[in-house]
Amino acid sequence: MDALREFLEDVKLPAQGNFLGLLHLLIGRRIKKADTIIISNGLTWRELAALLKKVHWSIECVRELGLDPEKLAPRDRHRFWYTAIAQAGVDSQKATQAGEQLADTLRKQGYIIG
Repeated sequence: MDALREFLEDVKLPAQGNFLGLLHLLIGRRIKKADTIIISNGLTWRELAALLKKVHWSIECVRELGLDPEKLAPRDRHRFWYTAIAQAGVDSQKATQAGEQLADTLRKQGYIIG
């Protein structure tokens, strides 16, 4: 889990404006460092919601998904993130394209995205 936290800190700037792509990568792709340390083999929605809550990810990024943060469970952050992920369409063609675009950027930073 620490490797995931470090990964999120490292990709915070490159992922800005591409939150859908980040969700797609974290859920459906294998992420490794160039030195073969496995960061993630893919997360469940529940695991990703817990992680975003734990790292205090900005709730404003859900606006990129077309969602209003005021209309998502404001007091329960786990439920907030789970609902946002569920409504994001992480299995759509748009998410796949956004994920590939972010993966290209992250490969330049030394990550291997499978």
